[in-house]
Amino acid sequence: MPRPWAEDSEERLFNEALEQIELADRLGLDYAWATEHHFFEEYSHSSAPDVFLAAAAARTKNIRLAHGIVHLPPAVNHPVRVAERLGVLDLISGGRLDFGSGQGSSQLEVGAFGIELQDKYDQWHEALEVIVRMMTETPFTGHKGTWVDVPPRNIVPKPKQKPHPPLWRACTRRESIQDAAREGLGALAFSFVNPEEAREWVDAYYTTLASQECRPVGRAVNANVAMVLPFMCHEDEEVALDRGLEAAHFFSYSLMHYYVTGEHRPGVTDIWAGFQEAKESLGFTREAAAPPQDGTASQVEQAMMDQVGMLRRGIGTPEQIRDIVRRYEEVGVDQIIFSVQIGKNKHEHICESLELFAREVMPEFVEGREKKEAEKAERLRAPIEESLARVEHEAADIADFFIAPELSAAGYADEDDD
Repeated sequence: MPRPWAEDSEERLFNEALEQIELADRLGLDYAWATEHHFFEEYSHSSAPDVFLAAAAARTKNIRLAHGIVHLPPAVNHPVRVAERLGVLDLISGGRLDFGSGQGSSQLEVGAFGIELQDKYDQWHEALEVIVRMMTETPFTGHKGTWVDVPPRNIVPKPKQKPHPPLWRACTRRESIQDAAREGLGALAFSFVNPEEAREWVDAYYTTLASQECRPVGRAVNANVAMVLPFMCHEDEEVALDRGLEAAHFFSYSLMHYYVTGEHRPGVTDIWAGFQEAKESLGFTREAAAPPQDGTASQVEQAMMDQVGMLRRGIGTPEQIRDIVRRYEEVGVDQIIFSVQIGKNKHEHICESLELFAREVMPEFVEGREKKEAEKAERLRAPIEESLARVEHEAADIADFFIAPELSAAGYADEDDD
């Protein structure tokens, strides 16, 4: 939500996003993903995705509703509260929930919750293991660890999907893609990579998943790799670029602002204004998005232009987008997540793009998909069964555990008692 802001900007943003998900549901798209970020002015105002996805659940029938991602350090989201909210959301959506998780990202976010950057991975991993147990144990037999300490309790409600909703994790490098495979998690590849590089990531993921290294953190394996692309579709390429390319560039610029280059003053810094001033010098132009192939650019310049050029891969005509989707499919990518609500993309243009994509591009990839997915499931059946068998889940004996009520002399809890 780039500046300048009006009084109703955020209200309009959320309502338009819900309308877009309703439309995507009617058109037959498979997933609606909602991220979680805190304090990321202009870049992401999605600080309560569980609330947003609950609203989407009430307005849709078929589309899967996916957390991409929930921050799991306990100071941000306590494992009990995560497990409870996942259970409710899976029930009210009719079992349409996917659960992606991660560590949180920059110091701007995690530092506000008292978390040190060097601790966030360990906090995420311990919390995820505990949440899986809370969703699958009746009762949860308790956990006392480094970052999470919860006594035995029965966490209710339990999710509709058994043993639990599909599990994903955020990935930004090939190494984290392989880590996801080792843990039996779907890989949310939040990096813009070309199909050739994606092939290496996918091959590494599935090789690791089928190896002895795979020891699932969940009670089921979610064998999937998803890639992210900015998106805008129009019959005329120039119109598509006019409508969507600057938003993709701003998305990249604001990402760099928060993670690499920016000095941010909360409530004051105007990222959109800074982008307007710097975009040409940084190569965020239409010409850079289509780099010359005559060898005149230096190696560094070409690398920068190639990176900027990747931002336009999902922006173009139906035929151009069909080609890029086909190329990702051919190298084994299971899902493409189109980022549509970025920069100053207009609601009506997003809806027109979704309708055009569903009409002109989607049919090719829907046809025969059930057969392909069945073949994939059969190919992975034995490795997945073997990986799940490697992990023993020993439940603590809490047969003698009980909770005694603390009553006052009158037989009722005294609200004034400490």
